[in-house]
Amino acid sequence: MIEQQDFGATAQGESVTRFTLASPGGVAIQLINRGATLVAADVPDRNGEPADVVLGFDTLAGYESGNNAYCGCTVGRYANRIAGGRFSLDGVEYELLANNGPNALHGGGAGSLNKAVWEAKPVDAPRARGVVFRHKSPAGEEGYPGELAVQVTYTLTDDNRVVIDYRATSDAATPVNLTNHAFFNLAGAGEGTIDQHLLRLNCDRYTPVDDTSIPTGEIAGVAGTPFDFRRPRPIGERLAELLPTPQRGYDHNFVVNQTPGERLALAAELHEPVSGRLLKVSTTQPGVQVYSGNFLAEHLGKRGKAYAARGGCCLETQHFPDSPNQPAFPSSILRPGEVYEHTCAYAFSVR
Repeated sequence: MIEQQDFGATAQGESVTRFTLASPGGVAIQLINRGATLVAADVPDRNGEPADVVLGFDTLAGYESGNNAYCGCTVGRYANRIAGGRFSLDGVEYELLANNGPNALHGGGAGSLNKAVWEAKPVDAPRARGVVFRHKSPAGEEGYPGELAVQVTYTLTDDNRVVIDYRATSDAATPVNLTNHAFFNLAGAGEGTIDQHLLRLNCDRYTPVDDTSIPTGEIAGVAGTPFDFRRPRPIGERLAELLPTPQRGYDHNFVVNQTPGERLALAAELHEPVSGRLLKVSTTQPGVQVYSGNFLAEHLGKRGKAYAARGGCCLETQHFPDSPNQPAFPSSILRPGEVYEHTCAYAFSVR
């Protein structure tokens, strides 16, 4: 089932539509075409009681506000950080908007993908239903070369998986890194912090960062560090050990263990013990950014609830941060004639 409703108009007067998709397995999601955004996910607990587990806002104004925290949106052209807001490609240096201290974050400013109103078309498939979002970013937008044609398809399957398929082409060489920035709280949006959520990562390594959250270039083992989530443990358990000084939480890229020939690799499992809700995240990408919502304090979300610091956890499947400036990292450069493809799957169940 797919329902469509008006979700208001942007400050520029563009109409925004909300799409509601429901599965026979009891999961329902909501999407809007502003930012190709996941705005809600109603998921049953072990007793069959549903709760919306995605942080967000009741109105379009919340998503357009200056402190929307990228809730649920598609970010790009380049998700995560690029050092100094600069990169060189084929002998040409490009300058981006520095919107996160000295660095570029999540694609930039007014022309970043999370702010665009995308074309949208509902689609039905056997044992699934979905929405296809399309958008073109003109050459030079936010400083990136090439006209980028982007397609993002959300599919809700009968077995309670939300599958996000990304596809992009460009008429000039350009870095591309797309992801979804949903914050999950499996107890329900606005229901405290995720400190006691159990996180397991299928990741033996991570990319250490400097004091501006840019990778140092090292790919380090997680063993013996606060980044070791190879067995489930509470997200808040070892925060005081984060170096160089205690942090508010995690905002780090982990290297997904991938088996040769495997298309979708399990990246993460997030479990909320009281409700029993379990989220498994699988991906075709080499990395998963774990962001524990460190700066969510004072964000007023759905139903008037204030989101606490660490009130939600992002599990962003993507290329490594700053890959355009890190030749040892997997390449994120898309060239004419090539197709950028990326699949991320969120599988909901109970334990």
